[in-house]
Amino acid sequence: MNVQSSSAFTGSGGDAQVAFHRTELSVILSLYGRMVAAGEWRDYGISSLRDAAIFSVFRRTAETPLYQIEKRPKLRGRQGQYAVIGMDGRILKRGADLRTVLRVLERKLIRAVE
Repeated sequence: MNVQSSSAFTGSGGDAQVAFHRTELSVILSLYGRMVAAGEWRDYGISSLRDAAIFSVFRRTAETPLYQIEKRPKLRGRQGQYAVIGMDGRILKRGADLRTVLRVLERKLIRAVE
């Protein structure tokens, strides 16, 4: 087992990478689990970059992501740090509250019962 110190996300210039916090991942993975159970999503990937953290959702592993959930802390004071981006690159929802932003994806779970 390898143990990494908190400096593992610090580059040589002192710029830390952006990552999702445990509470944010809990909210995202809760939605992910419901979508997997519904048969909509099958795989995911997480990227931690210098200016953004990205949670990508895939229908199949070899395809481009269906949705990307981004966290950009630099936009916190302007448009909100969270965004949901569609496959075509359009921003579907942006805001400061993660749960509110993810509601745009939860609507896909609502189906009419016959």
